[in-house]
Amino acid sequence: MRAGREGYDRGIGRVEGIETVAVLGGGTMGAGIAGHLARAGLAVRLADASAELTGQALARLRRRTEGHVEAGLLGPEALSAEVEAATGVEAAAKGADLVIEAVPEKPDLKAEILRRASESGDGVIATNTSSLPIAGLSESVTEPGRFLGVHWFNPPEWTPGVEVIAGPHTERAVVERSLAFLRAVGKQPAEVADRAAFVSNRLQMALLREALAIVAEGQTTRADLDTIVRSTFGFRLPFFGPFLIGDMAGLDTYVGVYETLERDVGPEFAPPRELRELVDAGRLGTKSGAGFEEYSEEERERLLLERDRRYAALAKLLDELG
Repeated sequence: MRAGREGYDRGIGRVEGIETVAVLGGGTMGAGIAGHLARAGLAVRLADASAELTGQALARLRRRTEGHVEAGLLGPEALSAEVEAATGVEAAAKGADLVIEAVPEKPDLKAEILRRASESGDGVIATNTSSLPIAGLSESVTEPGRFLGVHWFNPPEWTPGVEVIAGPHTERAVVERSLAFLRAVGKQPAEVADRAAFVSNRLQMALLREALAIVAEGQTTRADLDTIVRSTFGFRLPFFGPFLIGDMAGLDTYVGVYETLERDVGPEFAPPRELRELVDAGRLGTKSGAGFEEYSEEERERLLLERDRRYAALAKLLDELG
């Protein structure tokens, strides 16, 4: 391909044997994934339900790329990273080193596309799904050892994380190769188990459930709740996950918050057993030298200074963005 090939060469590292990728489905996710991989330097084929729909998907992708270039989000070289239009599922999958199925979240549709793709080539087969069980979908794939789930996030060009989900028969080498590939194209993959909605959506749905309950109780408005989320704990989340944030806040403080919620909101907010055990053992977080993790005095000081540096930089950026 073309001009994009250099991008893959300059990445974190090439993944041997993955040069050609087929993306099946030209919606927001499929087209976005195809565009990102083309800009990373791979030969990418895109197939939708018909030649007409594939053409429309590529036209939308072109307009989106042009808009990103005009806005300064991508350099002008992005316009030379082409995605090839495939004549159908079979043509796209034939000879592809990796096939990423990204059709709508309809189990029967995904099963049909995965069957056709796996019968047409011998590359790794991945389904992009946000919640469907990988075990069930694997039944449609010939040689399920080469099949796994990859949950990209919208917008796929910019969201770094990708959940990687092995099926019951997925070969370990396929998982490792897929993780390496995603890192090589600039993503931050994390392996999760094949459970309902995986990890990100389980957490996200829990947050929305509580947000709806809080507004329904009249505690605040939707607009003010959104402000609270993005300007408090949401402000921290680009840099740290809940365990590290908890360690820096103090796990004994967290137990106290849980106890208040348990008393005033309901028993579902009783302090988690694992948290109570850590506090009872004197593992209060960074201030005691141990919480979920352990910290030397030097590590603690370095972590807290780095936290403040990142928060200050983000505050400045948000102020500039308005």
